[in-house]
Amino acid sequence: MDADLLDLALTHRSFAYENGQIPTNERLEFLGDSVLGAIVTEHLYRTYPDLAEGQLAKLRAKVVSAVSLAGVARKLGIGRLVKLGRGEISTGGANKTSILADTMEALIGATYLSSGPTGAERLVHHLFVPLIDHAATLGAGLDWKTSLQEVAAALGLPATVYQVTESGPDHDKRFDAWAVLGERRFGPGHGQNKKQAEQQAAATAFKALDAERRARDAEASEQDA
Repeated sequence: MDADLLDLALTHRSFAYENGQIPTNERLEFLGDSVLGAIVTEHLYRTYPDLAEGQLAKLRAKVVSAVSLAGVARKLGIGRLVKLGRGEISTGGANKTSILADTMEALIGATYLSSGPTGAERLVHHLFVPLIDHAATLGAGLDWKTSLQEVAAALGLPATVYQVTESGPDHDKRFDAWAVLGERRFGPGHGQNKKQAEQQAAATAFKALDAERRARDAEASEQDA
């Protein structure tokens, strides 16, 4: 990869602000986000010809999420390479999901500009195809909130409302969430952001309600026999 592009991809805005407003990795991040999405989308389309559009969209969302991107960045040790301002360094910026995810996208964008579409495709396939293969096995766990909506509708339950609380300092927030369906409350789910906590709460609710649905369906089958 071109050395200047690599340096730019690793330059967070907090570092740029403290060093005379030099260029940041945000434009590369914008490009990398589109490149990653296009490559993953094509791979899903070609690899899973029997999946409907909705399922393909869930798979793509799972794979290109900030959590997935940050996970890849952590495995590669990207955090220690990112150029951060003093404030971000002091609050653990090198391990923040948002910063790692953005930097990973910037690196993909830099690869695209430096090595062309073929180079970017090789990089994305190498890093993300294992995540795609794993996501394809998750079933309901691919998106617990959507799965919960589906099982709740099947049981005639009201729409889910999420109750979320947060605690801790700004640089180390903790979120707790409960999934509430009418008078029933499931949780708590925990996470470093609201979405993670809600997904965990939804998982708890789905597993309980899906067991009820299966028991109901089994009973109905016995009665019909």
